[in-house]
Amino acid sequence: MEQVPVTGLEQIQDFKGKYPKQLWYLFFSEMWERFCFYGMRGMLVVFMVSHLGMNEKIANLQYGATQAWVYAFTFIGGLFADKILGLRKSLFWGGMLMIIGSIILSLDPKNFFFTGLGFTIVGTGFFKPNISSMVGQLYKEGDPRRDAGFSFFYMGVNLGALIGGYICIAVAEGSLWQSIVPEHLRWNVGFGFAAVVMIISLLTFTQTQKSLGPIGLTPLPNLEKSKRRIWEIATYVGSLVIVPVIIIMVANTEYTDYFMMTIGPASILYLFYEMKNFSSTENKKLFAALIFIIFSIFFWAFFEQSGGSLSLFAANNLNNQVLGITLSPNGVNNSANSLFVIGFATLVGLVWLWMAKRKIEPDTVVKFGLGFLFLAGGFYVFYYTKFFANEQGITSLGLFTFGWFVITFGELCLSPIGMSAMTKLSPLKLQAVMMGMWFLASAYGQYFAGLLGANIAEASENASNLEKLNVYADGYYQLALYALVAGVLLIAISPFVKKLMQGVK
Repeated sequence: MEQVPVTGLEQIQDFKGKYPKQLWYLFFSEMWERFCFYGMRGMLVVFMVSHLGMNEKIANLQYGATQAWVYAFTFIGGLFADKILGLRKSLFWGGMLMIIGSIILSLDPKNFFFTGLGFTIVGTGFFKPNISSMVGQLYKEGDPRRDAGFSFFYMGVNLGALIGGYICIAVAEGSLWQSIVPEHLRWNVGFGFAAVVMIISLLTFTQTQKSLGPIGLTPLPNLEKSKRRIWEIATYVGSLVIVPVIIIMVANTEYTDYFMMTIGPASILYLFYEMKNFSSTENKKLFAALIFIIFSIFFWAFFEQSGGSLSLFAANNLNNQVLGITLSPNGVNNSANSLFVIGFATLVGLVWLWMAKRKIEPDTVVKFGLGFLFLAGGFYVFYYTKFFANEQGITSLGLFTFGWFVITFGELCLSPIGMSAMTKLSPLKLQAVMMGMWFLASAYGQYFAGLLGANIAEASENASNLEKLNVYADGYYQLALYALVAGVLLIAISPFVKKLMQGVK
């Protein structure tokens, strides 16, 4: 798997033009992997309710646990890549596990649902954090083209999420290619797509990795080859041993509850323990980073209703028309956000530049606050769909899509800035820990998304479809209010947080 570098790092970083050619290869590997991830994400809750006979409350809890473990494992996978495997081997191993998980789900999703999920969760943990790290290494320190490169890479993420997010669930539900795919095989084919595109992703990577030179090779070059091999094999075996543990944790969500109750407080205590080694200026910056981390948990808890309660809302309560075009409601729920990110990310970037030139660009904290205000607006639109419903409790997919349009601007205010803020606010020795905490915040967001969705679902148990619509819509109204309060609070405390940031922009 590991190959002798043909190209030197300086040669790669001295590229001419806007993007290094290696960025294209990583772009396509990531695009297909995100197709797999978002395709799977869109199918989980609907499959659990319609084929595994779970009630909507349990399905939301299972979804929250699954996604929480994916993000918690991203931290662990990143750690092993940094210390033992190197980025390339970690990425390849993660991709293999994802393929195994997707194949298991495509062959027999009913009987081996949690087994397939276990492999996919551990695989994503090894794959996801490492490809972004490789993109970063294509650029010299301080290269002004780096941001443009990451924006382009982010486009690949969203292109994969858009195509996979729509196709997999639309085929599984039967609103796409129903004449080609036999009814009894629709879900198998939906899950099968994820396996096929993941194989394409890995082939893209293995066939182009020579061009990456020394990027992503072993972090233990000075260790004897035989000893290094032992460490690597131990990591592979250990990750296989953990798969059954993850399967049990996800299938029994109370175990996940215990894990989440422990890991967050433990990581904050560890951060406080580390703080004694740093100056008060560095510690103030770390407190600012912690404020961003805590608020991001709430943002993702609301935003990630897309894979949980909004999946069920789309399946039960939406018609299939947007501007006269017939579409899969769940396909739209799962991919509209990615479409709008592709369409408007550049525009939002240009607006910030235009404001910066006139010295009126909001600071990072205010942008975070604006993210919550857009989030509140989008959830208010989801609530407002109830006034367009017929007696059967079916309402407007077009209006629902507009809700995602509004939320996307919230994501564009918050998501690209968050990771960058973590690296700028943490001392070099703590960067890996802070990035881990940022991913852990996403894990908590996913976990709470499941709990919130379960509460909404529980309130609508044994209700008619119209009553269900009202319960879900009223739940989204509550979330809109909470998001509004969080946004106003962030903007109000922005001068205080700005002081803590010690001049970091």
